[in-house]
Amino acid sequence: MSGTNHNAADGWQGPGPVFVLVRPQMGENIGAAARGMWNFGLDRLRLTNPRDGWPNPRAVAMSSGAAQVIDNVNVYETTDEAIADLNYIYATTARSRDLTKKVFTPQDAMADAHARIARGERVGVLFGPERAGLENADVVPASALISVPVNPSFASLNLAQCVLLMAYEWSRSSQAALPHPDSKAPPAKAHEVAMLLQKLDTRLEAAGYFWPDQKVASKRENLRNLISRLELTDADVRTLHGIFNSLADGSPARK
Repeated sequence: MSGTNHNAADGWQGPGPVFVLVRPQMGENIGAAARGMWNFGLDRLRLTNPRDGWPNPRAVAMSSGAAQVIDNVNVYETTDEAIADLNYIYATTARSRDLTKKVFTPQDAMADAHARIARGERVGVLFGPERAGLENADVVPASALISVPVNPSFASLNLAQCVLLMAYEWSRSSQAALPHPDSKAPPAKAHEVAMLLQKLDTRLEAAGYFWPDQKVASKRENLRNLISRLELTDADVRTLHGIFNSLADGSPARK
């Protein structure tokens, strides 16, 4: 399918989710993902630790004119850095996980994303590397999962195909999504939740919670997974900081 109306491009611009490619391997897949995003009016692309570095001439060639996306790519060292300013993060996965999180279909996820963005939230979607997809460490800080209902005997989607599918569902749900007024406090950003988790981790370490040694890693992962799926607001984070401080020093909060 071909054909481009360059005069219509401005009509596509507007708020949309950030797409984050985690440790992408091939420049061609980054370019194809950018092309698929711009087909449906999405232009916020972030990369974490791309294998072949950035910029990548193969990505530019494969993007086939999606300069709006390619020219504005942001690159980060880690997933945590790439999502730090986001309020709600979806992680795409074809595998079942030992993590308790809400699971969306692509259609329902993008409808939910529309509602959140209409409320002023910053939303992101994580996509894993080509070889094996997202690792648990990438998924833990996500708020929810997106599971594509594919053939269970052949569940692997190409990275660019998965990006294209999400971009299409975003576009398809545009007309159906309506703003939902919400009076609650602004949602916390991922970096604010990470700081809260660091404080909690420090308090629990001092209290001797992290033992025995062979269970420390799983306890930390479960704790981060629990906090990340709570959809905390700014007010929630401030309240919890105060609670942790009071529990740590044993003094009244009003002191």
